[in-house]
Amino acid sequence: MQRRTLLTALAAAAALPLAVHAAPPAYTGIDITGSSIGPDFRLSYGDGKPASLQDYKGKYVLLFFGFTQCPDVCPTALSRAVEIKKLLGADGDKLQVVFVTVDPERDTAALLAEYMRAFDPAFVGLRGDAAQTAKAARDFKIFYRKVPSGSSYTMDHTAITYVFDAAGKIRLAFKHEQTAQQCAADLRKLMQPKKETSFLKGLFS
Repeated sequence: MQRRTLLTALAAAAALPLAVHAAPPAYTGIDITGSSIGPDFRLSYGDGKPASLQDYKGKYVLLFFGFTQCPDVCPTALSRAVEIKKLLGADGDKLQVVFVTVDPERDTAALLAEYMRAFDPAFVGLRGDAAQTAKAARDFKIFYRKVPSGSSYTMDHTAITYVFDAAGKIRLAFKHEQTAQQCAADLRKLMQPKKETSFLKGLFS
């Protein structure tokens, strides 16, 4: 009886590939692997040097577009990024948060640097001139516009955080309503992908 069961199992195994790929992980965020969004920008660091996503190869990048005078959306997204980094523990060191201003008219290099330090000194704030900002926003499918407010203005903008893997490839889009716990769980899956499993190994273990 045992021999018949073994032969039946072997026959079934012969009809299947020996290696079974693990199913793609289920993310809370939007899986945009392979998307043509971006893939990069040409902006500037606070010291005026050119900035590119290629500068962060080897890191997992969280990219967010916003502005320093944002009353709620931007502070919420950046505070969530701080929490995500903590939740990842030692893997938090693999994370780089990049904030691109959509309001370069008011967001000077000094103001951006101060704003980033208020959340985490390791966070990076980037800016460009009006044309560079418009191109970066267009390439990353980010909507933004000035909205008059009293004697000044505020900015409407897309509230999404893009995630790039350590190879510099775009992988996920975190929705604004996602919690830090959900984002951290998605990043863990990205950082620690499951390996292939052998069908026969699983069959006879």
